[in-house]
Amino acid sequence: MACANVANASDTVLFDTHIRPAIIHDKDIPLTLAAELLGRDLKALTGTAPKLSGDLKACGTVCVVITTLDSPLSKRLAKQGNVELSALSGQWERYGRAVITTPDQTIVLISGSDTRGAVWGVMDLTRELGVSPWEWWADVTPQRIDRLMLKSGTILSDAPTVKYRGIFLNDEDWGLQPWAAKTFEPDTKDIGPKTYAKIFELMWRLKANTIWPAMHDSTKPFYQIKGNPEMARDYAIVVGTSHAEPMMRNNVREWDKAKNGDFNFFTNRERMISYWRERAQEVKGFENIYSVGLRGVHDSAMEGAETLEQARDGVAEVIGIQRDLLASAQKKPATQIPQALTLYKEVLDVYKAGLSVPDDITLVWPDDNYGYIHQLSTPDEAKRAGGAGVYYHISYWGRPHDYLWLGTTHPALIREQMQRAHVTGAHDIWIVNVGDIKPAEYLTQHFLDLAFDAKAFDAAPRDHLLAWSAQQFGADQAAEITDILTGYYDLAWERRPEFMGWSQTEPTTQTRQSDYIGGDGSEAIERIAAYADLAARAETLAAQLPEDRKAAFFELVLYPVRSAANLNHRILKLDLAAFYARQGRATVANALSAEAKAAHDGIVADTDTYNSQLNGKWRHMMDIAPRRLPVFTAPAFPVYTAANPATDKPLATAAKATAVTYNTEVAKVVTIPAATAASPDWETVPGLGSLGQSLRARLDLKPQGLTTATPATYGFDTRTDGTATLKIVALPVHALTSQSGVKVGVSIDDQPPVILDFETVGRSDEWKQNVLSNTAVRELTGLKLKPGRHTLKLYALDPGVIIDRFEVRFDGAKVRYGAVK
Repeated sequence: MACANVANASDTVLFDTHIRPAIIHDKDIPLTLAAELLGRDLKALTGTAPKLSGDLKACGTVCVVITTLDSPLSKRLAKQGNVELSALSGQWERYGRAVITTPDQTIVLISGSDTRGAVWGVMDLTRELGVSPWEWWADVTPQRIDRLMLKSGTILSDAPTVKYRGIFLNDEDWGLQPWAAKTFEPDTKDIGPKTYAKIFELMWRLKANTIWPAMHDSTKPFYQIKGNPEMARDYAIVVGTSHAEPMMRNNVREWDKAKNGDFNFFTNRERMISYWRERAQEVKGFENIYSVGLRGVHDSAMEGAETLEQARDGVAEVIGIQRDLLASAQKKPATQIPQALTLYKEVLDVYKAGLSVPDDITLVWPDDNYGYIHQLSTPDEAKRAGGAGVYYHISYWGRPHDYLWLGTTHPALIREQMQRAHVTGAHDIWIVNVGDIKPAEYLTQHFLDLAFDAKAFDAAPRDHLLAWSAQQFGADQAAEITDILTGYYDLAWERRPEFMGWSQTEPTTQTRQSDYIGGDGSEAIERIAAYADLAARAETLAAQLPEDRKAAFFELVLYPVRSAANLNHRILKLDLAAFYARQGRATVANALSAEAKAAHDGIVADTDTYNSQLNGKWRHMMDIAPRRLPVFTAPAFPVYTAANPATDKPLATAAKATAVTYNTEVAKVVTIPAATAASPDWETVPGLGSLGQSLRARLDLKPQGLTTATPATYGFDTRTDGTATLKIVALPVHALTSQSGVKVGVSIDDQPPVILDFETVGRSDEWKQNVLSNTAVRELTGLKLKPGRHTLKLYALDPGVIIDRFEVRFDGAKVRYGAVK
């Protein structure tokens, strides 16, 4: 955007003791709401509410004008300031910002190529002025300032990298729904328009434009609550629905089996078509993305299909019918109506069986519910007119185990997996399952930042987290907060807190002794110490923060860190108590049992604090035990007797961490970090894995054989003369596309390379163990190694395979669950 009469020599004063800005806006509802949001932010920053008006005459000395390219107001100001806006014409969600000056007036013009483009201009302005996207949802209170300065010059924003970017409210039974129904919106007694208004405002601040509404049986369907769809329209939010809700229908609460019969297309065809037609007509005036296809009433396979081929042909027929219904309702070709097919669970199998999908429908590739995308587009699939997208989880209800309580997906994994999506051309729809929104705030923003601007991939995970921490809590505290949260994500990477009971669900099994106990309990003690250190550092920082940041810090840092620590402490200390009791060490066992109880009480107390702070603003939002799974149940805290005086000694404290010498044998084990070698076929992934970085076969690598691969080569030293096992620890990623696999080649010394395949099938027991531990393991056994120097070579045979580390373990080596660090 070229501007002639535009200030650029110095910053523009937007507010001081003499200047009070006004906000002028186009009169359509979204821009009126954007102006009101900016007005609230300016009042929070300055203590003075600006005047809002739809008339430029109200401008005064300084004003911000919010408009769109095609509005008379925009055209008038562009002509007045000799501002060239033509670059915005026909663009998706872009904006230009210019400061237009006259002798008597300064106008900050925000002109969007469309409505949402103008909104993003306002959101960027509030961030520039110091308002966090989490000012309401995580209580990051804007800090008062005496003078607001705005960068002068011109801004021409880029179009978003991903066209439709948004969130899926899901598994809301334990947080969002009870909070909305009992605390925030008691008149509706559900997630209604008042709640959605706050959610949509958050989405604006995160520059997201698409919602998949909450849809569990605990929640009344989105379209059955008066005002919900209208609120989405007012906020210019695109409404879609999940993989289980074709044609904007919430089958769980909307399909009445007693009235309508079975949800079986093969036996109840006409009623189902009528059911879809009704909704297509109801919502034709709104901006939607229509999920097409067919599954069961909820998250289950379609009813009535006895074979995969029958399912494939049935889904193809259903899609054709649904497209006709949409075209009829909207009086335009189906090719002009946004549609998506999410290839979730069995639908991916149906697609692989040869399902013919119309070219304009977006293929949405899902992860496996644990953060690993099943597959992405081949070059031919990427050429489809409808393009591709991703459905990704940072919260999940289901087998092998839920993780609904704390947000613990590693940011480095989100970055790596979404980088795959970006590289393979999935630029049309990105939806992240955020559960209840809280406490997954940072992870939600990380995902959406990557979706909005692919340049965010240029930053290492730590750098993104550091910038986010500075925005919420200030530059002085950012490094320490980043270190604490990185440690929190690293420990959860090895084992999420919810998985620490070594139990599973669907079907639900009981908890058992942790694998961290091992032979002598030392690994459990190490983990306890690591969590204790994080919690202590978080507590120290909490005491130092100003009052206006304490609530935010508690929600975003202290509660998740201390709760994760306490659940680990409760479980591991009870296991250690039993371990020492078996040795006759009742004194130490009883001390550990008491500490375990204190840890559990700490979770209860912190959860009560979460729900009661700020005069109960978040009451009913945080639940200590989603789905009441065994891992959350308060156990017995035994008191042991019959101590043996000879053995009943106090527990030694955990030894302080010392630098680990890698690639050299220690206690019959050699640990070799994968990312310490290089090859043209491999690239380093920062922040990912058990040792801070991993090695990934290049995403643009073509599947190849051993003869054309250039290996990454490692040297390692051994002292033992004996038999060893080489353990290759990978991440449980899936094949990048249907044209590749998950294979590598490995050789030691002069032995011929061995091809190892890390692919898993469906929800096999191996896959379950992989996602619970974030590892996929293959072994070469019976290796005869002499003391001295050895060479290991790693060959990339498929793109995207990620190797974390290697372990050379001699017979008799101590068993460990996690990596040596």
